Order: sequence, then structure tokens, then C-alpha cells
Amino acid sequence: MEFGYFTLSDNYYRDNPRGANALVDQIVEESIYADQLGMHSVWIGEHHFSTLGVLSCPDIVLANVAARTKRVRLAPAVTVLPLHHPIRVAEQWATLDMLSGGRVDFATGRGYDRREYQPFKAPFEDNSAAFAEGLELVRRLWSSEFPISHRGKYYEFEDIFITPRPVQRPIPTYVATFSRPSIDLAAKLGCGLVVAPFAVAMAFGGLAQTADVFRGAAAAQGKTAGRMVCSYFVHFADTAAEEIEARQRQLRYFQECVVPALPGDPKTAPPTYQYFVGMVNNLRNMKPQDLSDNSVLMGKAEHMIATLKKAEAAGFSEVICYFNVGLKPSGQVRDEMARFMTEVAPAFEGAHKRVSA
Repeated sequence: MEFGYFTLSDNYYRDNPRGANALVDQIVEESIYADQLGMHSVWIGEHHFSTLGVLSCPDIVLANVAARTKRVRLAPAVTVLPLHHPIRVAEQWATLDMLSGGRVDFATGRGYDRREYQPFKAPFEDNSAAFAEGLELVRRLWSSEFPISHRGKYYEFEDIFITPRPVQRPIPTYVATFSRPSIDLAAKLGCGLVVAPFAVAMAFGGLAQTADVFRGAAAAQGKTAGRMVCSYFVHFADTAAEEIEARQRQLRYFQECVVPALPGDPKTAPPTYQYFVGMVNNLRNMKPQDLSDNSVLMGKAEHMIATLKKAEAAGFSEVICYFNVGLKPSGQVRDEMARFMTEVAPAFEGAHKRVSA
């Protein structure tokens, strides 16, 4: 199992003294530190003028990280594809793949915040169809050796060939999902899957059940399921007081950043987002004691290892770790990153062992 650094750049908290620019600077330095620690990957979210994250250009940030690192793989978490033209997305990530020597893992999804769609005049109500059409185009543009043309419902162009060309043929591609339609699309296109355990626990029952759904969907297409990645929030806690602080920090993230961003109103959520209604209700009413292994790695290393062994047994090949969450101080974030790679990662086979050898 591989381990990566992950962030959605959460910063919309009440009485928050930390500015957006300061957080982005922290994320860049933590990403470089992840490479030094032997982490496998860095996953940086895309958010625009919403209630959750403050980092709008993961491609530019990751280009900076690429120039200052040697090994770590570079991934958006995720590119909200319907907000962008697929030609431009294909060009941007092919360029980063070239500049980084083939280190891109491309992850994409529909997003969930209507407010991010409106200023771009992007189709939120039927974004499932726009997302599917756009993703197929991005992959065609990367793989084709000749100009391609397309006439679809959302995109139309003639004789397009992108440059530069990606080093990886193909660039590993993942669909981030909370729902069955996105799982089916990943299976159809032969993509990998990225999931959040707290979300799929509510939607499917857990990681093992989600993996079974994905394998079944791939088998129905006559294919083998792609690589599976999951995310976890990480809080080391050696004392009862530290655990109380970690639980409060995590709950604040859910209720101040996540709940306002999700389409939780059954009257306004499109049909493909109705599953968020129950999720929002659960998060809004959650108490600190309700946080479980379905969402958070919390406590000592031994407990984290036991939880991650279950994810490994379910077939997940990589866990991306969300350390910098809930206004956690930067020094504490770096300490916990180092502690994770020293105390938790060695219990699993992976590239980190080759780096530290």
C-alpha cells in the first residue's frame, strides 16, 4: 500500500486568522516535505470561491512542486472537469506530465457546489453527462497520434491535436465518486477510483462494499476494475485531551466547511445529487463522539495500522492522508506527517520502504 499527502485547502472557518495565501504557501512546503519523507504522491484539491477550499489552481501549484521534488507523484484532488473545456484540461496535464518526467496521476470528478458552476456558466443540473463526455475527450486527446474531431452535446471541435505530448501513455486516470453513476463511468472507461471512506460508508456501507460494487461494474463491462485509492483524515492523539482536541477540530471541518458546500436541500439538489441530502443531515447533527474509523485515523499508530489493514484487505492500493485540516498548526502537520511515515507506513509494503532503505 502506498501513502500520499492530500488537502482540500479548507480555510473557511469562523474567526480564522489564517489567510488563503498563507495556507497555499503551507501546502506547497508540505508537498515538498512529503517527497522528502518518501510519500508516494501529493493530491491537491480544486475549489473556487466556495465555502470549503481556497486553492483554485492545483495544476500551477503542482508544477511548482514538480520543479522542487524528485519522486513524488502529482495529482489533482480533483479537477472539476465540467468547469473547464476538455481540450484545455488535456493540454495542462499533458504539459505537467512532460515537465515532471511522467509523474502525473490525473483524478477528476463533477464536484458538488452549485456556486462554483454559476460564474463559469457550467451545466450543474446535468453535469453527469457533461462530465462523461469531457472525460472521454481528455483521454482521447492524450492517446491519439493524429488530430481528432468531435461533435457532442456539450463540446464540438475539428482536427485538434494537443502538444506537448504526455510522457505516460496513458496518464493514469481516476474518477472521484460518492455515487453509483460515477463508479459505473470509471468501470466503463477503465479508470481507477478515488473515494472518501466517510461518504461511501453512508452510500454503500463501507470500503469493502464499495470495492465490490466497482468490481461488479467493471465485470459487467468485461473489464478488470482499476486501481482504488481512498482518503483518510489523520490525527495523532496520545492522550485523552489530544483526542478531544482532534475530534473538535475534525467536527469543525465537517460542519463549518463541508456542510455549507454540499447540495443538502432536497428541494434544490438535482436528481444526481439527492444522495447528499442524507449525508448533510448526518454531518450537521454529528457529535464529536460519532467520529469513527469510517472517516478518521485518530489515536496512536497501532490503531491507524489496524484500520488501514482493512482498507488494504478490501483492495485499496493507496491511502491519501489529510493532515492539514481544521486549522491544525503547520508545525503539527509536519510532525504528524513524519510520525505517520515512521510509525505507520513501515507496516505496509510500498515505495516508502525503497526510499528509506
